[in-house]
Amino acid sequence: MLFNSYVFIFAFLPVTFFVYFYLNSKKLTVAAKSFLVASSLFFYSWWNVAYLPIILFSMLFNYAVGVSLSKTAWHIKVSKKALLIVGIVANVSLLAYFKYADFLISNVNTLLDTHIGLLHLALPLAISFFTFQQIAYLVDSYHGETKEYDFLNYANFVTFFPQLIAGPIVHHHEMMPQFADIRNKVLKYKNIAMGLFIFSMGLFKKVIIADTFAVWATSGFDHSKVLNMAEAWVTSLSYTFQLYFDFSGYTDMAIGAALLFNIKLPINFNSPYKALSIQDFWRRWHMTLSRFLKEYIYIPLGGNRNGEFRTYTNLVITFLIGGIWHGAGWTFVFWGLLHGIAIVIHRAWSQMGMRMYALLAWFVTFNFINITWVFFRAKEWDDAIKVLKGMFGGSLILPPTLQEQLDFLSHKGVSFSNYWLNSVTRDPYTLWWLAGAMLVVVAFKNSNQITNNLKPNFLTALYAAILFLISASSLSKLSEFLYFNF
Repeated sequence: MLFNSYVFIFAFLPVTFFVYFYLNSKKLTVAAKSFLVASSLFFYSWWNVAYLPIILFSMLFNYAVGVSLSKTAWHIKVSKKALLIVGIVANVSLLAYFKYADFLISNVNTLLDTHIGLLHLALPLAISFFTFQQIAYLVDSYHGETKEYDFLNYANFVTFFPQLIAGPIVHHHEMMPQFADIRNKVLKYKNIAMGLFIFSMGLFKKVIIADTFAVWATSGFDHSKVLNMAEAWVTSLSYTFQLYFDFSGYTDMAIGAALLFNIKLPINFNSPYKALSIQDFWRRWHMTLSRFLKEYIYIPLGGNRNGEFRTYTNLVITFLIGGIWHGAGWTFVFWGLLHGIAIVIHRAWSQMGMRMYALLAWFVTFNFINITWVFFRAKEWDDAIKVLKGMFGGSLILPPTLQEQLDFLSHKGVSFSNYWLNSVTRDPYTLWWLAGAMLVVVAFKNSNQITNNLKPNFLTALYAAILFLISASSLSKLSEFLYFNF
């Protein structure tokens, strides 16, 4: 079930909302929690009910291990450290089997010239997200940092439908106290107004903006065999903005839907294309994933405690893991490696006391991100090479409207044609879309900043209604959120 679908917006969400608060109004708190868990599991299994036993097993297993690791748990003969290792290995093994088995088999076949058959396993929805979320819970339980062990609260922590499919990756201490708080069992009209406003913004970002760029990105990456320089840059920038508004839109819709139930999700997206360094970018992009990688991988590896070489090694390893977490493919590994190397270079640059002018720093950072997204998006190496070759070595073709001013470049191989972007788009407004998107992401306030000062009034309601109605008119063109694939 997609957030950007009629069945979610006009059936699932309102029914779940009204039944949940009706049960709470009758003091049936346990029934309300149970209903919310059941609704979330129904939402999860909408795509394929075969996924349901996997998340149920994962949830029950991790709850049992987490309770056993807590300071208040019953006496067990196995050491806590051994139990933690068993829990982490079980989670990683489940993720590896479904997500990486065929990737490993294909690489073994290539290296050893074997012919092991691929498993062709369907990737269980959201397995990367709820696996990381529960590993964090186990580690915190081991360190005695968890305090809430009511199973229904834990089940809501894992399955709560706004954040279940594509994050944010939440901590137990952010969520479970909210589900246990009796003050969150009653309707709060300010939260409803805020939630609907944020949800409408997210819906507009996804349906109107991201899905428009998706057409041009798909055309360039998947359908075109050769790209000239202009087409290649339009392709890469289209995906850069598609991913931005797709993920930002999902994050807004998740936060908005959660607010309807008086649950506040952590901020997961904070204008990442305004970043002035790669470190700044990762403090703004998928912030809860960055937090997880730092707290549960980088720091346990030793962080920056054992000298510069070890620090650089830990950074690269962390980003390699972040890359492979996103997808089972060498393009994802290479993308992670590039970001790890960039973080190392930034750290070394900073420690030498060197600085860039802000505009230059932004330009370098944005273009690095845009170029590396090519590997993130490409289905195969050849697709990435095709786009990069066009960006930096393709023929330069310009529209004939510029010929009079730039005709002196003709003898340098520049040509002019009405078909200069035809391999990607024939929409005359494509460049205006790209320019407008760039202006929005670098100059405008983001959703968090807008809602921090939001005053529910008639104008706010009208603005949200306009965004919603425009978006609702395009809901028949369904498309998944990009992070659903990870």
